[in-house]
Amino acid sequence: MLKKQHIPIMVTIGLFFLMFAIGSFRYTGFFSLQVLMNLLIDNSFLLITAIGMTFVIISGGIDLSVGSVIALTTMISASLVQAGWPPGIVIPLVLVFGSLFGWGMGAVIHYFKVEPFIVTLAGMFLARGLCYIISINTITIDNAFYTSVAQTKIKLPGGNFISISVIIALLVVALGFYIAHYTRFGRNTYALGGSEQSSLLMGLPVGRTKMLIYAFSGFCSSLAGVVFTFYMLSGYGLHAMGMELDTIAAVVIGGTLLTGGVGYVVGTFFGVLIQGVIQTIISFEGTLSSWWTKIVIGILLFMFIFMQRMLSERSWLKRS
Repeated sequence: MLKKQHIPIMVTIGLFFLMFAIGSFRYTGFFSLQVLMNLLIDNSFLLITAIGMTFVIISGGIDLSVGSVIALTTMISASLVQAGWPPGIVIPLVLVFGSLFGWGMGAVIHYFKVEPFIVTLAGMFLARGLCYIISINTITIDNAFYTSVAQTKIKLPGGNFISISVIIALLVVALGFYIAHYTRFGRNTYALGGSEQSSLLMGLPVGRTKMLIYAFSGFCSSLAGVVFTFYMLSGYGLHAMGMELDTIAAVVIGGTLLTGGVGYVVGTFFGVLIQGVIQTIISFEGTLSSWWTKIVIGILLFMFIFMQRMLSERSWLKRS
């Protein structure tokens, strides 16, 4: 029998295939492997960010700094690479910086008992402000390694292709799935989201888990920033504006409860694909504004939040 907590993810997967089928019947050329691969190519950085956000929301928290960390990563990467630093040093450096940035926010949340919304909002402003300390202008990257990665196409059967960024994103999805379901850290994350007080009474390392969750989110955001740098070949303070909202939307549409305790890495994967297929349908339509993407995502968010609320209320009524 289908468990109640599995209903949202099943709806998400079904919705993706329904939308893809509608696009395939309505538009010539929509039903192809390359269109499906393009969903991953164009949203690889969003997918990486959303995996980190999934762990944060499962734990009962929120991270509003992800878009700003992506922008700051592009700025640091672009400025250092253009100054002559080798990519082999720059990329690990920004990944460590993103992880420490997230770990610091997690430490403030735990030790000072400040709401995650407030701490990560401050982190959002801090990271975005640091971008403009580096430069107020776009920094174009002409490094041979970055341009080579950006232009590399990995061939697939039938003349289709994917980018290196897609490989990175899929590896992060696999890593997130393994951590969530097969490690003690993953189990502690779910327990923390279920009830922090109960986790403390069970002797779980709540503080360490919380800091590691935000460190992992920071790592994913900075890795997404590296991928975004490959995608744009530039650093700019306005990169990834509003990305935090798109990320939260993808996670919630993927079936993760905003109140924590229930969530799925696979659901987040399909949540990102749903956003991508909406953008693709609007692109194929040709007569609609790109803002319709936001409108449709907003409607889907209302639907999934309402569904989660109804399921949680039914569970509470049965227990009472």
